[in-house]
Amino acid sequence: MRVEIWSDIACPWCYVGKARFEKALAAFPHRDGVEVVHRSFELDPGRAKDDVQPVLTMLTAKYGMSEAQAQAGEDNLGAQAAAEGLDYRTRGRDHGSTFDMHRLLHLAKDAGRQEALLDALYRANFAEERSVFADDERLVGLAVAAGLEADAARAVLADPTAYADEVRADEREAAQLGATGVPFFVLDRKYGVSGAQPAEVFAQALTQAWGERSPLKLIDDGDAEACGPDGCAVPGR
Repeated sequence: MRVEIWSDIACPWCYVGKARFEKALAAFPHRDGVEVVHRSFELDPGRAKDDVQPVLTMLTAKYGMSEAQAQAGEDNLGAQAAAEGLDYRTRGRDHGSTFDMHRLLHLAKDAGRQEALLDALYRANFAEERSVFADDERLVGLAVAAGLEADAARAVLADPTAYADEVRADEREAAQLGATGVPFFVLDRKYGVSGAQPAEVFAQALTQAWGERSPLKLIDDGDAEACGPDGCAVPGR
C-alpha cells in the first residue's frame, strides 16, 4: 500500500502531523507493506528567494491578527509539538520561500535519502536557531548531514530549473486531488486525510485502506506455458 504525503517545510502542522502519522504507522501490523512517498506543496508559491521575514510579521499580515494573537498561536503549536516529542522554537523563527528545499527533496528522493533530508529540514526550521531561508550553504550542510553529496546539492541550488518540473508536477497533482492545504495524506489513491489528525485517526485510515485493497484478478485459461519454482514447462512433454 502506498501513502503519499503532501507537505511544506514552512508548515508547522506538517511537522506535527508527520510525527502523529509515524506513531500510527509504527503500531500498524502491516507497516512493512506500506510505502511512504513525500510530495511537494508550497504554502507561499512564487515568493522570492530573498524575501525572508519574521514568522510573526508574516502571520499578522496574512491573517490580519494582532502580534499577541500570532504569538499565542505559536505557543500553542509549541505545546502541540512537545506533546509529540518534537522541539519547537516559539520565538525568533522566520519565514521564506521553500522552493529550493523541495527541489533538494526530489534530489534526495532519487538518492534514497528523502526521509532523512525532510526530517533535517523540519528540525532546522522549527527547532534550530540558524535560518534555513536564503542561505544555500545552510541547505548544503543539511543535505550532507542527510547523506547527500555536497557538490550534487550545490549543483541543484545553482540551477533554478533542476527538479523544478517535479515540484510543480506534485503541486498540480495536489490541486487535482482537491488538496487546498497541508498536510494532506492520500492512501492508495482511495482515501484522503487532511490535516495533522490524531494518531488514532491515521491508524483507522491505515486499517481501512489496507482492508479494502483490491485483490488481483487473474485472467488465465489454464493452458499457457509458464516458469515456476520447479522449472519451466516444456511444450510436447
